[in-house]
Amino acid sequence: MAYQKFEVSDEVVAKTYEALQQAKRSGSVRKGVNEVTKSIERGLATFVVIAGDVAPEEVVMHLPILCEQKKVPYSYAPKKIDLGKSIGLNVPCTAIAVEKQGGAEQAIKEIVSRVTGKK
Repeated sequence: MAYQKFEVSDEVVAKTYEALQQAKRSGSVRKGVNEVTKSIERGLATFVVIAGDVAPEEVVMHLPILCEQKKVPYSYAPKKIDLGKSIGLNVPCTAIAVEKQGGAEQAIKEIVSRVTGKK
């Protein structure tokens, strides 16, 4: 995918799904490209996950750039169907923004440090 700026290991992907489940239960998440874009622009997003199999790519191409501009950490998930399932949806989901991390705070910190290489 042209918009995917880095590879994410299977281990990090699994941890990401767990963190999203926790954030959905104990915090708050936004789903879908439009909601995620608004969340980032308004400064509410604390972590963003983008699906890697979105077609056409143009739908989500702006998200990594927007995240970098607003200094919001982000990661990728390989399949949008699995991304949707991670927050209890029975339909595919192209992107998710975590607004309130809740019980997922520590897991998200670990994911961000692995993805960015920074502590």
